[in-house]
Amino acid sequence: MRLRSLLFVPGDSERKFAKACATAADGLILDLEDAVAPARKEAARQQVSDFLDGSMAPRAWGFWVRINPFASGLSLGDLAVVVRPGLDGIVLPKADGSSEVARLGHCLDVLEVKAGIPAHAIKILVVATETPAALFNLGGYAPAHPRLAALTWGAEDLAAALGASDNKGPDGNWAATYELARSLCLVAAANAGVIPLDTLFADFRDSVGLERSCRAARRDGFLGRIAIHPDQVDIINACFTPSPEELAAAQRVVAAFAAQPDSGAIAIDGRMYDIPHLKQAQRTLASGA
Repeated sequence: MRLRSLLFVPGDSERKFAKACATAADGLILDLEDAVAPARKEAARQQVSDFLDGSMAPRAWGFWVRINPFASGLSLGDLAVVVRPGLDGIVLPKADGSSEVARLGHCLDVLEVKAGIPAHAIKILVVATETPAALFNLGGYAPAHPRLAALTWGAEDLAAALGASDNKGPDGNWAATYELARSLCLVAAANAGVIPLDTLFADFRDSVGLERSCRAARRDGFLGRIAIHPDQVDIINACFTPSPEELAAAQRVVAAFAAQPDSGAIAIDGRMYDIPHLKQAQRTLASGA
């Protein structure tokens, strides 16, 4: 499952959904939570269901739905309407920990049978840092639930939960608490063996800043990013796709170790490479597939 870019789309907007379908996003997240006003929740559910009906033709992107959190009392109603053929995944917001993934998994087990969907076909992406409790429970995602595909993090809801007036410092960088949340999410995803996705870049007009931020995220180990505007998708895809030069270099490392399977360290062009370099090269090739 390729998840370089996941584009949020309000679940009640046919116009924005049509525009999103024309992008190169790896997945669209039809949002039933924060992007939909309370009075529009029921209409959004039905609209997303209609979108699913209309997207059964072959498509290059995955169909994801962000439901309302379990604490809202709305999540089961969301699932009852949107779990149907064509759905690829559920985005679970404001999760306190892996117990909520298990709870969601049980719901999907039943609803997949009802909808005639193969077992475990629907995957789960968790927004894993939006509550204070969540930060203490990030280690619990390993071993990963069979449905868990990725973890991402969020700063806005966490800031609201903490009563913070801002989540960034005067220099525009994340404040220490949110940098901690970002790092812990990355480590938790690696520990669970699932895809780590960086959070959204709010200023969708700042393409230079987005590119700089995405390249830093990839260096840190993130494999993709959430997008909030169609114009962000191409930049995100480019930043999280290895260049031909990177792929060629990675292939050389893999080939060198394959030629000397008993060696733990190999010299290539005067530089020593060991097993961590091999693993990184293999990861680069996998992300470019």
